[in-house]
Amino acid sequence: MRRFHVLPDSPPASSAQPGQRWVFEGSWCLNEGLPAVADLLGQASPLPASPAKIALDASAVSTWDSGFAMLLNRLILQLQGQGAQLDLSALPQGLRRLLQLAQLGQPPEPQSRAKPGAVQKLGEATLKLWADMQAFARFIGELLLAGLQSLGGRGSFRSRDFWAVVEQVGPQALGIVSLISFLVGLILAYMGAAQLALFGAQIYIADLVSIGMVREIGALMTGIVIAGRSGAAFAAQLGTMQVNEEIDAYRTAGLAPMQFLVLPRVLALLCMTPLLTIYSSVMGILAGALVVVLVFGLDATAYFHQTLEVLTLTDFWVGLLKGGVYGAMVGLSGCLRGMQCGRSAQAVGDAATSAVVTGILLIVVTASMLTIMFYKLGI
Repeated sequence: MRRFHVLPDSPPASSAQPGQRWVFEGSWCLNEGLPAVADLLGQASPLPASPAKIALDASAVSTWDSGFAMLLNRLILQLQGQGAQLDLSALPQGLRRLLQLAQLGQPPEPQSRAKPGAVQKLGEATLKLWADMQAFARFIGELLLAGLQSLGGRGSFRSRDFWAVVEQVGPQALGIVSLISFLVGLILAYMGAAQLALFGAQIYIADLVSIGMVREIGALMTGIVIAGRSGAAFAAQLGTMQVNEEIDAYRTAGLAPMQFLVLPRVLALLCMTPLLTIYSSVMGILAGALVVVLVFGLDATAYFHQTLEVLTLTDFWVGLLKGGVYGAMVGLSGCLRGMQCGRSAQAVGDAATSAVVTGILLIVVTASMLTIMFYKLGI
């Protein structure tokens, strides 16, 4: 039988303030139905004068379970909130241990944190950028070492893995590269024609379209397309392998992931991006020819003759170099973000997004640097 009653508790010799002893007797189990904290407080009222001194005594409890521990925990929190001084020495040792664990598990009080200022945000962004630059430089170094080891015959990736990536980033990308390059060529031709028509110099549309596509826009559009297509794919593939612990399995088997997973992907882009750049330039020049012939009524032979007159091998080499650099930037950013991916499905999506953003950012930065460098060198 369960019983709860309140007895006066004699104070110690050093204190003149009397207190109460709350005595629990009998069986206090959850399946027998336990009273609410408010019921116990109602039976014990009125409390001693503040600060109330209350001793909880469960020495006469025959059986108890976790329900009794939860009840006592809520009762203790309530009394502590009212400023009572509690004495738990008369509780069973196991019950006291449970109550201590429950108190340790209480969530800390939320602390208001001041919003970071502009200077703090700038500092955090700078530190993050510096960490990314260090990780990128370290990744390039590891990739170069993997390439040198492959050339030295100390392990290498399988050729069929390389050609599979070549097919993915090259022939399978012809459709989207064709569409984007053709439309960009149309836009470039119309924009140039609107100004050149004022001087009756529509034939120089060939100069504008051919030089623009071969030296700059062909490589730039190709880089952006493969950043959204191949860069995101590389990050998602390697990120999924991180989630499935396949990369850990490579390391356990003594195979370097940098050599067998990253190197073939970067080499494939280095090989295929210049070829896609040439293809993109040709599609843009054909789009310009379509505008010149159908809209302005000029002769196609004159357009192509003017194109061959103005273009030089230097223009082609500049476009090929830029295409190769953009491909390397996309490959490095996609593989880096994939290798940095976390162990969740959301992390894979974040890695793919970050790979596209990083790849396009690196393309724009390197495009600006190369354009300024070639201008200063007179190329």
